[in-house]
Amino acid sequence: MSVVAHLQPDQLKRVQRLRQLARLLDEAITIPGTSKKIGLDPIIGLVPGGGDTVGMILSAYIVLEAALLGLPKATLLKMVSNILIDAIVGTVPVLGDLFDVISKANTRNIKLLDTHVENPNFNAKLDKWFVLLIALLLFLMIATFAAIVTVVISLVKGLW
Repeated sequence: MSVVAHLQPDQLKRVQRLRQLARLLDEAITIPGTSKKIGLDPIIGLVPGGGDTVGMILSAYIVLEAALLGLPKATLLKMVSNILIDAIVGTVPVLGDLFDVISKANTRNIKLLDTHVENPNFNAKLDKWFVLLIALLLFLMIATFAAIVTVVISLVKGLW
């Protein structure tokens, strides 16, 4: 984590908070006897019905904050695709949670964020309409995902 002296103090605090959240979600706990780390995201994902949705909401927060920092559109779309892939694969019981442990979408998104904010030539231009579009896209992804989970749970309950 480099010093990003060219950022405003509030921007720097925001970036540091996002780094801490990503670490908590992807790498907070060292697996005893190994150097491997896992975070709360795969653990939260084990909760049937809502765990993956909660993880997706927390991941979406990172992307939304990155959008408010003025990251380029292409980078924001990469960040959204990281979340989408994580969510889709995460729906597969057990294998999805193992994928969460390996993929670390939030850590990858923070690396994308850092690539831009650590560049002294970073010139954040906030495109309010694109931020709104990203927020809407994230909301629709989460709502769709939650609806699919609800339908699947209803179907499974109906089978028993």
